[in-house]
Amino acid sequence: MTKAAELAKMGEVLTNGQIGGRRNIVINGAMQVAQRGTSFTGVTSTGTYHIDRFQTNSGDSSSQFTVTQATAGLNGFANSAKFDCTTAQSSLGTDSRVYFEHKLEGQDLQQLKKGTSDAEKVTISFYVKSTKTGTYIVELQDYDNSRQISQAYTISSSGTWEQKILTFDADTTGAFDDDNAHSLSITWWLVAGSRYSGGTLSTSWTSITDANKAAGQVNLADSTDNTWEITGVQLEVGSQATPFEHRSFGEELMLCQRYFSHSGDPTNNGFVHHMYLATNSYGNFSFAVPMRTSPSVTIASTSNSYFYSAGANKSASSYLAQNISEKNFQHKIVHGSGTAGYAGHLDTDSGTRFYQADAEL
Repeated sequence: MTKAAELAKMGEVLTNGQIGGRRNIVINGAMQVAQRGTSFTGVTSTGTYHIDRFQTNSGDSSSQFTVTQATAGLNGFANSAKFDCTTAQSSLGTDSRVYFEHKLEGQDLQQLKKGTSDAEKVTISFYVKSTKTGTYIVELQDYDNSRQISQAYTISSSGTWEQKILTFDADTTGAFDDDNAHSLSITWWLVAGSRYSGGTLSTSWTSITDANKAAGQVNLADSTDNTWEITGVQLEVGSQATPFEHRSFGEELMLCQRYFSHSGDPTNNGFVHHMYLATNSYGNFSFAVPMRTSPSVTIASTSNSYFYSAGANKSASSYLAQNISEKNFQHKIVHGSGTAGYAGHLDTDSGTRFYQADAEL
């Protein structure tokens, strides 16, 4: 690159106000954080989150995939999200679909100035590797205004990491809501039946038409030999792709915990509760960071957790998560008779998370 070109590129970044701030709008683009686990088999259902902040959507398809946090084997990136076709579907149904999706809040997209005369272009860059060569589709969908735009990319060499850079036009129609709700999805199509691929690809912003979402998409499900991997995902303002913005694992984890958080395995550590009544105890739990909104909280069952007070198992009969906010919740235990005013200690079986809190989009 010539000096003039370098200065021009720097000028564009400065114009977009990205110096000194975060360029990458995507969270966990290097696939570092996987709080739910590192391997998910037989992924067939809609809205399955696996690697943090990314989910798989699948419908009307007999195909199945295993999704893993894989070792990338790519310089600068330790991890990738890997799809491995385990049940093939060579002939797709009309509504067949499998795609990989990242959802974004409207308040994190205001710098795009969407819906104004000053609307900005955006550029998506990522590294991808697949045993299935051919044409793939990336779609942006504006959920606030029911609009879409798609672009194609080509995997040219089987089993080889390739960087893809896609710039999407600015959209002067329809602003993103300035709130914590779902405004934009980035979708990497992997399987698309004729309902989603039977039209003409929408390469400019337009109202949603299903048939134009993924026209030309290859069928990743046509063989159990097929795999697809991705890492280094970056979404930034402007028409230039800059080097991937690496964040520390700790920072990336905190960003992810805004959407999903859990207690870890508290075996032999436990949680202290207060025995308010002889048969009712309460404990307060604070989340690692404030969550996007008051989450849904799933707690361990009484069959794999135990409440002790004064050296005895009080035989908990039920648990209840209550008074849930974006910062904390209260845990109520109903148990056998004890002494009001005493403290108690809650333990779980090895490998059991006492609670999981979900505030995903």
